[in-house]
Amino acid sequence: MRSRRSGGRRGRVRGGGVVLALLGVLLSACGSGAPRGERAPVPSLVDDTALAQVVLRVGDQKGGAKSMLAAAGLLDNVPYRIEWSTFVAGPPLLEAASAGAVDIGGVGNTPPLFAAAANAKVSVVSAARGDLTGDAILVPADSPARDLGALRGRTIAVAKGSSAHGVLLSALRNAGLSPSDVTIAYLAPAEAYAAFSQRRVDAWAIWEPYTSQALRETSARVLVDGGSGLTNGLSFQVASRAALADPGRNTAIRDYLIRLAKAMAWADTHREQRAAVWSQETGLPVEVTRAAVERGGDLVVPLDQSVVDSEQRLADAFAEARLLPSRIRFADHVDARHDQDVLAAAK
Repeated sequence: MRSRRSGGRRGRVRGGGVVLALLGVLLSACGSGAPRGERAPVPSLVDDTALAQVVLRVGDQKGGAKSMLAAAGLLDNVPYRIEWSTFVAGPPLLEAASAGAVDIGGVGNTPPLFAAAANAKVSVVSAARGDLTGDAILVPADSPARDLGALRGRTIAVAKGSSAHGVLLSALRNAGLSPSDVTIAYLAPAEAYAAFSQRRVDAWAIWEPYTSQALRETSARVLVDGGSGLTNGLSFQVASRAALADPGRNTAIRDYLIRLAKAMAWADTHREQRAAVWSQETGLPVEVTRAAVERGGDLVVPLDQSVVDSEQRLADAFAEARLLPSRIRFADHVDARHDQDVLAAAK
């Protein structure tokens, strides 16, 4: 999970324990004032017997939601079955969700924009916010670069469509540069780490825990980070529209979102335990995961108009840079039907 904690902690939640979905209650659209895009009619919740037959397919990143939920004890007594799939970043996860291979998964603030531009059959269903400094542009310790302008004509590695890609775009624009003023090498995190370590790229735009890993293992230096106003610190749970239209899977999604919000709150107050589990699952040294966790973890926030507006500004910036094929209306890709339940249960 990405970690952030500066620049406004709206909607902080606390507490732990298993929260089961309140089955048998009619599910209505959220009354938070969040805009809604194209969406299927809200199905009725199903009973326990039917829910026991449901398989919820969850996309995750290594050391992400699954390990955090397990550490918090929130995978106990789940009334449906979860099938986990692991992805290296958000964009391929959303491609799988649009294709019907995944029902729900967590991503950063940028992948939903590319999914929307590709007319992916997915909707944002929950939002979280955290510390901004984990998203960073790194250079080697002995790099002569002291600001982003010094990277003109240089090669910068980044995962295409990731939250770090959004930070890179914002940073270039703030420095008076365009993407064409640098060479952008689109590399997955593992490939980018190797390229950065071997000096085959001049800089690397990345997120946690890779930021902490590079700082500790390669003596990297932060050139600029998201705390400089380059990111909104948002992350999202995104569900396939087919799953939301299915009564059983929609009920499971609601329950999963509630559990995940509780797990985020647990991780925020049990950082040492979270770091240990994260280290165990990823194989990263605990010193690395501890440094990532100490920045602070994501906590749920309302999926409201301010979130939509913030993402719209980011989408417009991508469109202006011609990194999106066309302009999008982010509100058309938001489905806030579960938001009130998640926020209320996670208080």
